[in-house]
Amino acid sequence: MAVKMADCRRVPLLLRLLCIFLFELQVLGENDPIPKFIPKGEAKVPAVGALGGAAGNPSAAERSLGVGAAASPPRRRSAGWKLSEEPLCRDDLVRLCPKHTWNNNLAVLECLQDRKEETEIAAECNHLLWNYKLNLTTDPKFDSVAVEVCKTTISEDIHSQGEVIACLEKGLIREEEGQPGARHIKDDCKKAIMRVAELSSDDFHLDRYLYLACRDDRERFCENTLAGEGRVYKCLFNHKFEEAMSEKCREALTTRQKLIAQDYKVSYSLAKACKSDLRKFHCNVDTSLPRAREARLSFLLLCLESAVHRGRVVSGECQGEMMDYRRMLMEDFSLSPEIVLNCRTEIETHCSGLHRKGRTLHCLMRVGRGDVGSIEPNCQKALQVLIQEADPGADYRIDRALNEACESVIQTACKHIRSGDPMILSCLMEHLYTEKMVEDCEHRLLELQYFIARDWKLDPILYKKCQGDATRLCHTRGWNDTSDIMPPGAIFSCLYRHAYRSVEQGRRVSFLFSANVLVLTAPQGWIRGKSVYGIALPPHPKSLFSLELPSLSQQDIQIEALLMRACEPVIQTYCHEVADNQIDTGDLMACLVQNKHQKEMNEKCSVGVTHFQLIQIKDFRFSYKFKTACKEDVLKLCPNIKKKVDVVICLSTTVRNDTLQDVKEHRVSVKCRKQLRVEEVEMSEDIRLDPELYESCRPDITKLCQNVAPGNAQIIECLKDKKEKLTPRCHQKVFKLQEVEMVDPELDYQLMRVCKHMIKVSC
Repeated sequence: MAVKMADCRRVPLLLRLLCIFLFELQVLGENDPIPKFIPKGEAKVPAVGALGGAAGNPSAAERSLGVGAAASPPRRRSAGWKLSEEPLCRDDLVRLCPKHTWNNNLAVLECLQDRKEETEIAAECNHLLWNYKLNLTTDPKFDSVAVEVCKTTISEDIHSQGEVIACLEKGLIREEEGQPGARHIKDDCKKAIMRVAELSSDDFHLDRYLYLACRDDRERFCENTLAGEGRVYKCLFNHKFEEAMSEKCREALTTRQKLIAQDYKVSYSLAKACKSDLRKFHCNVDTSLPRAREARLSFLLLCLESAVHRGRVVSGECQGEMMDYRRMLMEDFSLSPEIVLNCRTEIETHCSGLHRKGRTLHCLMRVGRGDVGSIEPNCQKALQVLIQEADPGADYRIDRALNEACESVIQTACKHIRSGDPMILSCLMEHLYTEKMVEDCEHRLLELQYFIARDWKLDPILYKKCQGDATRLCHTRGWNDTSDIMPPGAIFSCLYRHAYRSVEQGRRVSFLFSANVLVLTAPQGWIRGKSVYGIALPPHPKSLFSLELPSLSQQDIQIEALLMRACEPVIQTYCHEVADNQIDTGDLMACLVQNKHQKEMNEKCSVGVTHFQLIQIKDFRFSYKFKTACKEDVLKLCPNIKKKVDVVICLSTTVRNDTLQDVKEHRVSVKCRKQLRVEEVEMSEDIRLDPELYESCRPDITKLCQNVAPGNAQIIECLKDKKEKLTPRCHQKVFKLQEVEMVDPELDYQLMRVCKHMIKVSC
């Protein structure tokens, strides 16, 4: 009998008694508190359960098989009733189930359910089991817990079918998500609730609340889908965000999906399809606890995805189920309790009203990139974890928002690539700033790429090529293992250091990294201010990686597909010889810098090349050729100096002093002096590459040269022409620059550019 609200003062005692009762149910299995049906000798009910039928309106598929509404619910049985004593299942029980399980009704039920996938079970027994599971959802023994947990959402007389269980399920979810006002449900009760959800996984009729909430939607969307083996659940999940889906059904489906996230066995189709793979790859070590870590959907996905990424064979049926649930996670952020718990503020502030089809998740990604507002570290971490679980980098179709936004681009620019191939994302990135790209696709792509770029494992092509090297050289573990001691950024840094050792140092990495390398390591600021091709990054690589990153900017120019595409005309005309080198040593960037003002140079390439130069100002190590040529000289002569312009001044001053003093042996090495000359010439081309001069003359530039474009030494020449009008500080710097150019005319960029042909012919 249901406990009325007037009896609430007796609830604490009821809860204690119920927990003792449920504990006996789970551990001892001696007295089954869930009423049983079909007394011995009672007339048989038509075997609807064998086809998945139930009370209520059958589907069109079921009607075509002649299945009508089930008979009225069977009478309940006493607490001492045992499934093992029923003649209908006796033969199957003896044949399939160990004898030690016979005294526990739930153990018998689980045994027969598991084995019926592999062998035939008598139709009468199947129907008995089905009715047994059906009545679990209407068991009054759950009522007393429901009164306490659900007293604000459930009526006093809680007799409607499945309402008690549904309310307890929602209470369990509220507690998991840390929602305000959530009531604590004891572990034994949680296990019982999850067990009921597991037992209703094969037939949606057994989840009475969902069945009643979704009857009309089932007819609308899944009329021809046979009940049984979780098929109707899957069909309804696929239509959850359709406009015609009722809100009550959508809510019930979301509750069931959240239970699946806590225990994958609540999905019959997933548990069945992946059963052998889970055993094969040791993904379900502790099967005795339904809500243990190994039972969570995220653990299953990460474990099996790790096997796939290692090149192991996971059955196609299991991979298909994984694909469905990975897509589900990307569609609905609320299925991740970590997102709900840690991103509540960001969602309420920036992403309210965007719940459907992955829009909230992409909104959070946008916040994470820094496009709007700010994001807390725990929310950022929850997003990163969810994206690893869903693994959209392996198949763009998992991200519905991206898939829908980029469909037209894929059909035109990437139609030559097989659907679902990870190269699709690379193709989209290559066409990021072309006429084939559409704005919505650009936004969704960059939002996702921002997070993929932060974990080298999420680029499946990079991971495939480098996992052996990472294990051998950087002591990484599996794809799904994480470590605070060795985070993904540190692993990437380790791989880079080995990749770009010289041959003499013993280069041991076998693969030149993918286009994500530059995205991972370049400091802020690219074409769009605070971004690398729109992918916003932290102010300095150190804030992303725990270990100091070496430079990548020049050396990896050949693998940055976007810049390569923009610079292709210049490369083909002037730099084709160095562009084909497997591992570029900075020659390609040097060539692009030298030819920055050729007629073949377009704006995108020019901006990209200039930005590389600006990056190098901040830290000389970002200039690969300069660092390689002068590293030892810097350590010896200019220790503790990192800004490139200061390093250049330090070394240049040393060279000048040695030259003036006619020393026999210069302190700066020959190879460094040669590269130093290149750097000095480059700095004279654009005033922004000389920060001290630029800052000193910024007001003068704004006032006197505001319409002059930077580069080609144009601003410097403008300041020289208007020397009489300059402020004293700027005048002093310009005068000093002209003094240097008088001593060394090669540093006068304009002179060398205008007289280039005459110098070549005559000098």
